[in-house]
Amino acid sequence: MSDAQDVEDAAGDGVSVPDEGDVEASVEAALREFLDTLGESETYQQFVAADEALQDDDDAMALLREYQRKQQQMQRGGFDESVMAELKQLQTEMSNNETIQRQQAAQADLIELLQRTNDAISDEIGEEFARSTGGGCC
Repeated sequence: MSDAQDVEDAAGDGVSVPDEGDVEASVEAALREFLDTLGESETYQQFVAADEALQDDDDAMALLREYQRKQQQMQRGGFDESVMAELKQLQTEMSNNETIQRQQAAQADLIELLQRTNDAISDEIGEEFARSTGGGCC
């Protein structure tokens, strides 16, 4: 039977079929509720606090910037043993920096929560929800 026939049959049975606008509005309302709930979650709040603390920590931010600069130097210039040694030293310093570690742990917890959310949605709809479709312009 065609979709049009199904709609006609449902209408004939006295069952109302929501129009596309109603479905879209329901999805948007559910999304807003989900985002509000996520924003109020302890996991998200801890991430925001840890990220703000990182942004406010000049020493930690300088360490991260230096690490990124050395990574770029290594990528542009190829393997350089002295730059690799500096990167390893910076990694050690980053792993000893409490602000960076707290932010990374909070980020990992948030990613885990979002992955569990993705899994629940995927199970409900019967396919991978947040998969990459490989799109792009080029």
